[in-house]
Amino acid sequence: MSASDAVPTGSFTLRGPYGRRAIGLSVAAAVGGFLFGFDSSVINGAVDSIQHDFALNSVVTGFVVAIALLGCAAGAIIAGNLADRWGRLRVMFLGAIMFFVSSLGSGLAFAVWDLALWRVIGGLGIGIASVVAPAYIAEIAPRQIRGGLASLQQLAITFGIFVALLSDALLAWSAGTADSPLWFGLDAWRWMFIVGVIPAAVYGILSFTVPESPRYLIAKGRSDEARAIFARLVPPVDLDKTMNELTSAIETDRRNAGVSLRGKALGLQPIVWVGIILSTFQQFVGINVIFYYSTTLWRSVGFAESDSFGISVITGIVNVLVTLIAIFLVDRVGRKPILLTGSAIMTVALGTMALCFAFSVTGADGAVTLPAPWGPIALVAANLFVVGFGASWGPIVWVLLGEIFPSRIRGKALGVAAGAQWIANFLITVSFPAMSAWSLPLTYGMYALFAALSFLFVMWRIPETKGMELEQTETLFVNPKRIASSLE
Repeated sequence: MSASDAVPTGSFTLRGPYGRRAIGLSVAAAVGGFLFGFDSSVINGAVDSIQHDFALNSVVTGFVVAIALLGCAAGAIIAGNLADRWGRLRVMFLGAIMFFVSSLGSGLAFAVWDLALWRVIGGLGIGIASVVAPAYIAEIAPRQIRGGLASLQQLAITFGIFVALLSDALLAWSAGTADSPLWFGLDAWRWMFIVGVIPAAVYGILSFTVPESPRYLIAKGRSDEARAIFARLVPPVDLDKTMNELTSAIETDRRNAGVSLRGKALGLQPIVWVGIILSTFQQFVGINVIFYYSTTLWRSVGFAESDSFGISVITGIVNVLVTLIAIFLVDRVGRKPILLTGSAIMTVALGTMALCFAFSVTGADGAVTLPAPWGPIALVAANLFVVGFGASWGPIVWVLLGEIFPSRIRGKALGVAAGAQWIANFLITVSFPAMSAWSLPLTYGMYALFAALSFLFVMWRIPETKGMELEQTETLFVNPKRIASSLE
């Protein structure tokens, strides 16, 4: 780095004007992550009521819960092209509108097909937000704090999950039960969806108040506008460097636009399969069963409805706290040790849950209970599972996906890996009601097996990337064992 490239000590701080502006814009964009998390869990408290009111069997119930994920996958696929064509802000507004309409429609649904349709529309909006929000943050964040600001997206997702679980609980407690009327003659479970219009409206309004992405402006030949925005986000001594690096990156992306992911490993390049497998394991451990079905799960083994909502809220709080721990540790401890530790914790926790549910007892009235001491043990194990996931595989997989792909295929490969994650999420979500009705011990035993396999995969195939430039991390996946041995 030349002297002209260096940024003088103290010229950029989080508490300075540049840092505060960047944080403010990143927080505004991260509302998209909040919507992502909120939508993921808001149905948690309504599952039993939907099944009862629309007389659904377990298979159809699982499909209604999971169908939003198909919309998410489609939204994520189209978001990149729309954002490059229309700009980040217009696409953010489109996502907000879709989620706003979906929240109202789901709350007022009169039939199961109607509810499913609104869920798909909401999924499209969330899929769009899941791509555009982190992209916007990465494109406006000064390089000195880009990593920290990028982590806001995952934190916003976990906070959205918590707020959804909390609002479900408060609405159910206010009405007495989720099936009881609350306001204007509508049952509490319907209001669980309707309150989603509030964060959707906030996100839509924010899309009119924040500046457009400088990267988009440069790509459209509007460099003067991009420079004016960056002038408020980076120190003057760093402004030319930032503009030049971004212009160079855009030109590189244009040259690589026609690069293919095809390879000799079952039709894809091996590194693409690494990203797909990481994404699949992240979902196949069954984490979203906790966030979609935990209230139903605890009721099914004998806990009262009010207690089940309270347990779900506690789980949401735990998820937020451990995500903060992961953000703090990722650049200090490293990616691989955190993933291995998380896999081990999840394996033990899920195995314990499978054991607990093996002792469930069905009474003469058909009610299922967990006799002492298995009920409390199952509660501890479920929250230990959330700790293990939230502090490792939840945020760290996204960090790795941003690091492991060569720059020439990074955009396309990330899209494929994200698509695999949505599909895996859909498969787990849609199958859980039927599988749990068949055998909860075997269901959680299967998730425990995937957690154990994730440990072996990380041990065998994932090298450490802490503290390395992106160009270096790419080389580790050409032959991890050979390169790792050369570094010893």
